[in-house]
Amino acid sequence: MDKEVHEQEPPKEKKTLQPSLLQDILALLIKIFAILTVLSLIFIFIFGVFTSNDLTMQPAVQASDIVIYYRLANEYKESDLVVLEYEDKPHIRRIVAVAGDTVDITEEGLFINDHLVIDQNNQETLLYTDGVEFPLTVPEDHVFVLGDNRMETIDSRMYGTVAIEDVRGKVSTLIRHRDL
Repeated sequence: MDKEVHEQEPPKEKKTLQPSLLQDILALLIKIFAILTVLSLIFIFIFGVFTSNDLTMQPAVQASDIVIYYRLANEYKESDLVVLEYEDKPHIRRIVAVAGDTVDITEEGLFINDHLVIDQNNQETLLYTDGVEFPLTVPEDHVFVLGDNRMETIDSRMYGTVAIEDVRGKVSTLIRHRDL
């Protein structure tokens, strides 16, 4: 009897599924979309960004500097830089007095709670003829703000104290236009 010799076939290898190029591209696009969505939500609800367009805060903030501010700040103190809206435009100002403080501006300068405030930039703080009357006590949930460039700014000397709810947020980062 002839024995048939059967050659044994090598065992078949299991096919592993390799993702196609189209699947890779689709996965990448989904990841990019998710990252952009998260970044958009962060900059809509948590941070704000705008470009400074004036010289009222020189030398701290220059024209065309990019300003990033934190929207969720709920406590402010003296010397904080804040973003507020005035005449439908964002502006940066420095808080010089908070609720309960008494602000007075005389020929001698700016007084907060009867103490003369020495400006770091050696600028005079003058009264505006059409501005608010001093002395002024800052009401609850308000702040008194001034620009650093006191001769070139419209601030609380003109429009009075600013309600905390009208403050967009506290400046957290400045990016100089020349650094880009």
